[in-house]
Amino acid sequence: MSTAPAAGPDQSPDASPGRRFEADLRSMTRINLRPIASPMPLGFFTVAIASVMTACLQLGVFDTADRTAVALCVLPAFVLQLLVSHLAFGARDVIAATLMGTFAGSWLAYALVMGTGVAGEARVLGVFNLAFLCFGALMVAVTRPKRALWLVLVVSLPRWAATGLAGLTGAEWLRYTAGGLGILVAIVAMYAAFALMLEDMRSEEVLPIGRSGPAHTAVEGDLAVQLRDLERQAGVRRTL
Repeated sequence: MSTAPAAGPDQSPDASPGRRFEADLRSMTRINLRPIASPMPLGFFTVAIASVMTACLQLGVFDTADRTAVALCVLPAFVLQLLVSHLAFGARDVIAATLMGTFAGSWLAYALVMGTGVAGEARVLGVFNLAFLCFGALMVAVTRPKRALWLVLVVSLPRWAATGLAGLTGAEWLRYTAGGLGILVAIVAMYAAFALMLEDMRSEEVLPIGRSGPAHTAVEGDLAVQLRDLERQAGVRRTL
């Protein structure tokens, strides 16, 4: 009666002969984290300023001939929010990174279409805003614990709806409604940016943001909570 050879120090007991496995290296593994400042105030301030510019165009503060100038003012929002998205991915915040990256793309699309004055811009941007409305509705469903993001999205949804329908129908009252909602979006985004900046400077919540669930734990929890399941997060695990 033959017996299988005993498993060596680097071979699993149930491994097939000839295959070698590395020893358990968990006790030797170290995961280094690089702390970064929160990029979200920059992202929200960018949303606020760009929203004011586009809202003023919808409200008639700027003439139609000023579209190109407005587009050029909005274009830097693409660069800034793309930077915010990149930093948010580095901070392992996929929700904020996805939202800010998509915002960056929307500002670029708006600036290019409005700045070039191509044919059919109103209807194209109308469909674009309605598509963005669907994206925003999905994001609202997952951002509720991140109350600052959630609130900016909630007030943005009716604006995207009004802007989209105004572009498709040409109704003036919808365009003015979208402009007014754009000012509201700017106010909410400005508050969120200021509150997050104060919180980062003083290391405590100064103005209420209303975090809940994992977002609240991320700020109020201890280090052990922060590092829980770190080995399963993107950038540490082998596949995404």
